[in-house]
Amino acid sequence: SNSAQIGILASILFLLICWLIRDSLIVKDLNGKHVFITGCDSGFGNLLAKQLDRRGFHVIAACLTEKGSQELLACTSLSLKTVILNLTDSSSIDNAVEFVRQETDGESLFGLVNNAGTATPMAPTDWLQIDDFHAILDVNLVGLIEITLKLLPLLKRANGRVVNVASVMGRLAFLGGGYCLSKWGVEAFSDILRRDMQHFGVKVSIIEPGCFQTGITSSEAIERDLLRLWNQLTPEVRESYGDQYFVEYVKAQRLSMKRLCDSDISKVTNCMEHALIAKYPRTRYGPGWDAKFFWLPLSYAPTLLSDTMLSMLLPTPAASRKSVSRVPLV
Repeated sequence: SNSAQIGILASILFLLICWLIRDSLIVKDLNGKHVFITGCDSGFGNLLAKQLDRRGFHVIAACLTEKGSQELLACTSLSLKTVILNLTDSSSIDNAVEFVRQETDGESLFGLVNNAGTATPMAPTDWLQIDDFHAILDVNLVGLIEITLKLLPLLKRANGRVVNVASVMGRLAFLGGGYCLSKWGVEAFSDILRRDMQHFGVKVSIIEPGCFQTGITSSEAIERDLLRLWNQLTPEVRESYGDQYFVEYVKAQRLSMKRLCDSDISKVTNCMEHALIAKYPRTRYGPGWDAKFFWLPLSYAPTLLSDTMLSMLLPTPAASRKSVSRVPLV
């Protein structure tokens, strides 16, 4: 009946308004709280460090290079501090953790944003060696876990926040190599950590961005690495793919980055900021229209459908075309 339909719509509207009000509530007395951010040389981490510095946080920004550190210090307030961090080196992680302890007087850390990451090499699986997987997993997943574990005591004292950057494309394992593998691992680690830490008041949020223009999505860097991998393949593997495949694969990567990547990275850093300052932060954030309307819905689609759609975005190896051509027509 009409009255039942109106009742249902009114209930949905009421719940939506309640959610929006709840989502807008902010933690009080944020000024002066310490937040540690990794990967601040450029991209999301760099912009977030500037945003939080302007908001009044005491930002501790981890940079991979001295150049990145100096450039960030030059355009922020005196309360922002930087530290050099290489997530593949346990001693560098220990040094950064000790720096955080000193800056917080060993008492508490309100926020940890695990933003640092790398994406290359990105290529078909049989183009890669085990070291190519280590190059990404050691930064994006193992390093993230190690620094989180070492900072948890400080976070638990503050009923703090952990914000981990995953990828909505990681759900689909779309890109070859260690990138999606590592981001899928970040999702799992974050879910486990959230459940374990809820007893101590520590809230864990996952940022699942779509495609944005940052250093790790640079077409030049991706193409340079693809050429390196292609040149070191065995003749057998190169023949199975064919020279035309390489050309088309590079072109597909370039077009994907050009068409899909959003230049407004504040959409991501605003989600990170909300995860830190909201009284009730969301479990997951999906910044980017491609994340909301393509990647996320596709990740819930039947495997046959998602596999078919994703295969349309990339070329077909020469050996596959030959095998198809041999199928009799009658």
